[in-house]
Amino acid sequence: MKPILFANGRNVKVALTAIAVTVMAGAVTLSFKDEGPERAAVVPPPHTEWKDYGGGPDHSKFLNFTQINKQNVAQLQPAFVYSTASDRANLYRFNPIVVDGIMYVLAKNSSLVAIDATTGKELWIHANLRGIVQRGINFWQSKDKKQKRFIISLGNYLQAIDANTGKSILTFGKNGSVDLKEGIGRAPELLRRMASTSAGKIYDNLILLGSAPGEDPFAGPGDLRAYDVITGKMQWVFHTIPHPGEYGYESWPKDAWKYSGAANTWGEISVDEKRGIAYFPLGSPTYDYDGADRAGNNVFGNCILALDARTGKRLWHFQTVHHDIWDYDLTAAPQLITINHNGKKVDAVAVASKNGFMYVFDRVTGKPIWPIKEMPFPKSEMPDEWTSPTQPIPTVVPAFNRHNVDEKDINPYLPDSTRQKYIARIKAAKTGLYQPLSDKYEVFALPGSVGGANQGNTAANPDKGMVYVMYQEMSCFYQLVKRSERGARGGNQAGAKGQAAYVQYCQACHGADRNGIAGAGVSLVDIGSRITPDLFKTYISQGKGRMPAQPHIDDATITSIYTFLAGGNRGARPAMAGSNTMPDGPVVASGGAPLANPSSASEFGGGMTDYPAGYTGPRSIYIEKNNWGTAISDILAPPFAGIAAYDLNKGTIKWKIPLGEYSKTDVKGLGTPNGTQNKGMVVTASGLIFVTCADGKVRAIDADNGKILWQYDLGRINPTGIPAMYQHKGKQYLVVCSTGALADRTKKEEDVPKGYITFALPKLK
Repeated sequence: MKPILFANGRNVKVALTAIAVTVMAGAVTLSFKDEGPERAAVVPPPHTEWKDYGGGPDHSKFLNFTQINKQNVAQLQPAFVYSTASDRANLYRFNPIVVDGIMYVLAKNSSLVAIDATTGKELWIHANLRGIVQRGINFWQSKDKKQKRFIISLGNYLQAIDANTGKSILTFGKNGSVDLKEGIGRAPELLRRMASTSAGKIYDNLILLGSAPGEDPFAGPGDLRAYDVITGKMQWVFHTIPHPGEYGYESWPKDAWKYSGAANTWGEISVDEKRGIAYFPLGSPTYDYDGADRAGNNVFGNCILALDARTGKRLWHFQTVHHDIWDYDLTAAPQLITINHNGKKVDAVAVASKNGFMYVFDRVTGKPIWPIKEMPFPKSEMPDEWTSPTQPIPTVVPAFNRHNVDEKDINPYLPDSTRQKYIARIKAAKTGLYQPLSDKYEVFALPGSVGGANQGNTAANPDKGMVYVMYQEMSCFYQLVKRSERGARGGNQAGAKGQAAYVQYCQACHGADRNGIAGAGVSLVDIGSRITPDLFKTYISQGKGRMPAQPHIDDATITSIYTFLAGGNRGARPAMAGSNTMPDGPVVASGGAPLANPSSASEFGGGMTDYPAGYTGPRSIYIEKNNWGTAISDILAPPFAGIAAYDLNKGTIKWKIPLGEYSKTDVKGLGTPNGTQNKGMVVTASGLIFVTCADGKVRAIDADNGKILWQYDLGRINPTGIPAMYQHKGKQYLVVCSTGALADRTKKEEDVPKGYITFALPKLK
């Protein structure tokens, strides 16, 4: 039996009989020996299939397809629609995958559905996968293609489903499940959530996984892990909050590994299959806005981290934000490209951040391609807060977001009274990049925590050194307040918890009286009679309208908020998406693998509520009062959202265009506020970029100059998720998930397609 590898520690053990060691150009690479045809994974030609979340291992979303090109793209038309019209409880953001002419989608109350990729005919349905990750799944097959399986995250569990039959594989883990709260180094009952909000990545016979433990104080650590796709056994774990003796331990307080949380990959992992290197983008540690209890740079928070995919051993890392107190996570997929630099071919990795910067490194060594300088920034005035005196700023590659604001930068299309209100508010605040937060005044951050580049927002043409970034210019007002001043008052325990969570997450937009704030949030009065707990959970976790997705809020907290708003205790069990009703169609299974007497902590949340016994260090006692910053999507002058095309052979932006339209004016080409959240692109060898936007349109863009060559009105706003593209029987298809609200409310629901809309060129006459 192979030992579990604690990869960033000093005592990494590797069973040498299972691996071969090769030395090439001064770099040591490790590769597993073939363990037999039944376990050897298939490695298809690069960029020819969409068998993975994000298209393939490198997450480039690039395909070597040319059938749809610049000359004929305007002829694209719907080929078929797989409808989710009867499924009103879910707004899907699923990236379909296609294997051997079969498309796999999420539909019918969170069921995994296999359909014919040319007609949409249902082949099988695994129903009621409550709590399944909404963004995508992982596919693995053996070299002889007889074994095909999906590895899915289902709540706090990892499970496997047979792709041939649609049934759960009960030999995976314990009776078909792996508890993701185990093997972390903390007792499971101290972990509220360890679910992954992204699909992870398959490499060889491993599933590489991040997590979303939450962003509250005492959330779980963001450990990175790898599991065997056949047995479900954990093969290695990497502690992103280092334990004693591990690299980076000195950048934290000595006991931080016992109580600090996150520093996690809730975004997208990219893998260099040839070298066996996995690139993990890491987010900020908790608590996001008050780091008094985590003095130091906090390695590996906010790092691009390169690990040996087989062992989890650290190869290199770079920290983009030291001691993050602004929630500038790395979430978008690192893009693996080959560039011409100083007359040589260099394999590079490009990382786009929520802070609006693009960082570019040698993919193997981690050395920056162009200088990244440590620049001075203000010191915090808050008691016990520690701030880094400098932050790393790229000096050659330009930013894709704005970082400074003055009066002329405020949206001229707003009513004058509203515009003047914002101007006065900004003048009263402190502004500028990396301005520390305070309880004495507001800080106006540009971009804010939901600006910049986020999940799904990067793509590339790898061999040409081109990287494309979807971004949004969304700013935030931040201010701190003591937690004790925000606590719930009175009521039963469930109601008190829900009230406190409502104040923290919801009140800034929906108001203390729950009547909503004009331009920010709708009324939540009597919400319990209007929507179900399941639908409420869906809206919170996936976003709706102007409200972005809130993946950091765990299920138990969402339930408590609903209980508080609905005016009663409707039970402590998390209301996960979906129901146990059987959908119409060829149902082969329901509910995933049975859970073997899950602990109350695993099922209902549990969680750590205070520092460990004997802790005497500074405490994080402040909370950001505006729900992770009051994000106002159209406060700045347009463009509100756009695409930037980077030519990283030169380190320049080749072109930059607004994305979407602004509904408050007839002026075109301004971009859509909050237009790129949970969206994505597909890039083709024919020089096209296919992209969705919150305005409800899918577009084809000329990759050479940003010109829009085709657009199609889906009839519904906010088509979420990454589009997919595939070829089958000589025909090229584009598929987009469109399940949002009607763009034109005068139309009837049944008259506007809702579901997975697949496009193709018309048949040749």
